[in-house]
Amino acid sequence: MNFRIGVGYDVHRLAEGESLWLGGILIPHHKGTVAHSDGDVVIHAICDAMLGALKLRDIGTNFPDTAAEYKDIDSKILLARSYDLVKEKGYSIVNIDASISAQQPKLKPYIPQMEQTMADVLGIDVDCLSVKATTTETLGFEGREEGISVTAVVLLQKA
Repeated sequence: MNFRIGVGYDVHRLAEGESLWLGGILIPHHKGTVAHSDGDVVIHAICDAMLGALKLRDIGTNFPDTAAEYKDIDSKILLARSYDLVKEKGYSIVNIDASISAQQPKLKPYIPQMEQTMADVLGIDVDCLSVKATTTETLGFEGREEGISVTAVVLLQKA
């Protein structure tokens, strides 16, 4: 099989006093994600998409939140390690598309930096990685600013 597609989804609760890491960069906001790692939902969803495409389970299986070594880990490390697993199977990234759902903060100004940061970690052209952000028009847990969710899709190709 020459191509594999994976879908990833992640959610983290928001709380006052926490840091908000999205797409490998720190976003200034009065709330941040509650998590065992740095809580970067964008990277976590992308990791799940890559791992799932090759039937390598998910981020929680490969990097369990019960392991002390992953406490407060920079998710860019998890992104690199996930891609290492993909490359070990003989695949490379064709493209990645991720959609962030959050009422606040407004993320548009940060998207180019997120894309470049993650592309650099993965060693891919920034044009192969797309990040979008949307609100839920104040509906649901994202709209109430209780959490952030991300859906990501990745296309892999046999090297």
